[in-house]
Order: sequence, then C-alpha cells, then structure tokens
Amino acid sequence: MSKELTLAVLLSPWLDISSQHEASIVVQSLELDSRKVATGSTFVAIKGHALDGRRFIASAIEQGANAVIADACESHPHGELTLVDGVPVVYLDDLTSHLSALAQRLYPLSHNKLIAVTGTNGKTTITQLIAQWLELVEKKAAVMGTTGNGFLAALQVAQNTTGNAIEVQQTLAQLEQQGADFTALEISSHGLVQGRVKALEFEVGAFSNLSRDHLDYHGTMEEYAEAKFSLFSQHLCHHAVINIDDPVGRTWFEHLDSAIAVSLTPSRESRAVWAQQVSYSEAGISLAFNGFYGAGRFTVPLIGEFNASNVLLAMTVLLSLGIDKQQLLETASSLKPVLGRMELFATEGKAKVVVDYAHTPDALEKALQALRVHCQGKLWAIFGCGGDRDTGKRPMMARIGEQLADNIILTDDNPRSESPQAIVQDMLKGVMEPSLVTVEHNRFDALKYALDNSSTDDIILLAGKGHEDYQVMAEQTIHYSDRESAALLLELGL
Repeated sequence: MSKELTLAVLLSPWLDISSQHEASIVVQSLELDSRKVATGSTFVAIKGHALDGRRFIASAIEQGANAVIADACESHPHGELTLVDGVPVVYLDDLTSHLSALAQRLYPLSHNKLIAVTGTNGKTTITQLIAQWLELVEKKAAVMGTTGNGFLAALQVAQNTTGNAIEVQQTLAQLEQQGADFTALEISSHGLVQGRVKALEFEVGAFSNLSRDHLDYHGTMEEYAEAKFSLFSQHLCHHAVINIDDPVGRTWFEHLDSAIAVSLTPSRESRAVWAQQVSYSEAGISLAFNGFYGAGRFTVPLIGEFNASNVLLAMTVLLSLGIDKQQLLETASSLKPVLGRMELFATEGKAKVVVDYAHTPDALEKALQALRVHCQGKLWAIFGCGGDRDTGKRPMMARIGEQLADNIILTDDNPRSESPQAIVQDMLKGVMEPSLVTVEHNRFDALKYALDNSSTDDIILLAGKGHEDYQVMAEQTIHYSDRESAALLLELGL
C-alpha cells in the first residue's frame, strides 16, 4: 500500500536533510492524530484551526513515533532538525499546504482513475450512480464521501465528506490495492479550501449546483462559490462536466475552455449533452438525450427532476471517460436509488414515506417539487435545522415547506449545543401561518403523527438526515435513523 521511503527522500521536494544522521529513518506511515500513533509511525504535527499538533509531539514520541514532521515557526524555522528524546523533529514552512503532496509520495497511485464531484446537492447520488454504472459495465469502482468510503457493497463510515489529506491519499491507495479501477470522490468546499485534495490528479471533475450552505464557514456565497470553482481553477482536472441549468454553472462553463455542458433543456453549445424529453412516473425517469456524444434513451428507477439532472451528469462523466455509450444505455435500468436519497418506503393502505438527506433550502425545495409530481393526495414535509450552523437558512426552509407542502411538521435535526426550541422559533419566523404548523421535536413521533393523520394517497417527505443513523444532541450522540423509523412504522424490513 505505501512505499518505504527514508525521511530524507520523503522530504526532498522541500528540504535537503540527506547529510543528517537521521536521514535514513524509514517512513512507513504518516499520522496526524497523536493518539493513533503506534511504534514506527511518523507523526505530522500541523497548526490546525482548533488544535496545534505541535503540543502533542512529546506524547506522539512516547507512543512510539520514529520521527516528527512539524510546522515551522519563529523559534523553529524551516529546515531545522532537532532531537526530542533521540527522535528527530523536522520543521517545514506551511506544512498544511504540503500534506496532500507528502501523502502522495508515501501512498502513490498507479492505475486508480479519480473522478471528482462537487456542488451543494447531489454529490452522493452522482458519485454512487457513477460507481454503480461502472460496476454494471464490469469495471471495479469505489466511492469516497458522505455515506462512507470503499466499494458500494461494503462502505466504511467516514467522519467527513472529504477526509484529511493523508486519509484521502491512504484510502485511495488501499482501494487501488483492492482492485479499484476508478474512484468517485465527493469533494466538499471545506476539503478544497483546506487543501485536502490538492495533489490529486482527477480524470474528470463534475459540478452539480450551488445554493446556500456552509455560510457559517465561508461567510458569503461568493466565497463559497470560489471555493467550489477551485476544483477546476487550482486543481489538476483533465475534463470538466458542468450543469449549466444552475446559474453559477452557466457562468463557470463560459470560463472553462474544454468543459462539457449538461442541461435538461436543449442547448446550442457545441460541447453539450442535453435532454430532449424527460418523463416522470412512480416507476422512475425516462430520458432521451442528444449532443456531444450523440443520441440515446434510457429509463432509471429514480424519482424527481433533480435526479434526471444527476443521472445525466453521471452518464456524461462516464462518456467523457470513454465508457461505451451502448453499454451505459443497456444497463441504466439496473441502477438503484441511493441510500437515504429520495428513498421510497411504501406499504399497502398507508401513506408513502420518502427519506431524503435534503438539509438546505434548495434541496428541500427540489425534493418537494419532485414529489408533488408523484403525489395524488396531500404532500407532507417533516424537517428541522441543525444547531451551531448557519441560522439564516432556518426561516428560509420553513417558508419553502409552507409554500410547497400541504402539511409541515417542524422537528429536530442535529440540535448540537443549541436549544431545539430556539431553533424551531427561528424557523417559525419564516412562515405566514404559524398556527397551521405542527411542532414535534422527536423525529420518530413526528413521522408517527404524520402516518396516523394521513391518507393512502399522501406522500410524507422525511428530510434532513437521509442515510445517517445518529442524532447529535447537546450532551451526547444517540442512535437514530429516519430509514429505520420509516421501515418500523410501515412494518417493512430494511
């Protein structure tokens, strides 16, 4: 999985320590968390946003680190090598920005082709559709993202959409060793800004859409957009596939010379793939397309207009990789809905429940619009907003729910350290008729209430948590799953 490099060879792009006695120490693994250091690990001590890893150098050495690479500072300038209990500590300027390249030297790739997908919504669906489709045409494909890392049949839970630079490279090398020909990665704006994928070489980068999210981190929509665009402007990305139905995507496409546009409406662009005809039913989406790669038609068992966009983006990515179009068309009907993404739970005599990860205003709006097309009765929406996150979206989401659903129930998402009651009060500021809104903080009870008060033709959207099987409270994280709640209340097996 990793190369055996000496400390001198590993660090050679940034400094020359070949004359030092410690230069011949063999680096077998890199570790950012001092608590995970084992005998023979090399500890990487960076000055992070919340913690300064240099404070843990002594404890990493105590746990068996054979060397330490640390962020340089005034008292320890770039290139300095000191000994702490006989263990070398080498200091590098701006170490965080070199982490991806450092990891790439130790965990190199030879044939695992990388596909990057960025955007506010749709990343998980697009990456998983790409991986499913590749498997259907007999390529071995993995994913890395929100629902986990690995091959779809055995995903390993991931803490972040995009892991730290060392984890990302190490995981990609492991997947290659396990036979991956392709890996589709969800690329978050945090991951881009923090250089977590800086040294990766992407065969294709795809953009889904941009709407309000993560403003607690980025500050403004302009900065958020700039972070996303850096995938194409500051990273090695051989092909770009851009959703031009999104206004931000349309602007980006005009600035990217060799990009391929994707649209659900006919396009005059010479490098575009567009839908000529789309029809929606409970069985799924039928789509006829034309453009840069010629014409075709397929049907997929997915729900909603945004999934038509997602599947067209996924297909265009695969066509840009040279995957045979006829094979893609023949296998499209075998694609499966993605866990917790517009996932339908239905049983005779009760309202249908759709579990979706929608936790932004745009995603909630698109999910409700998509379900309205399928709904013969009343449309219900159950959702909340996360604590310790962007408070501005709370009234926006409630307003969207009121406008697009017939009945809304406000509930808890991940309240974290905030008062659930205060979060709901923020949400209620966005509605015109607060007296018509039901508030039930317990998500299971909220769904039970909706099922008890709905008819068989109704659809209930349970939004916000999707695939997640936990809920973050002030004092603890508890086990909770919308999918399990839906299955239990509808007497279905998971």
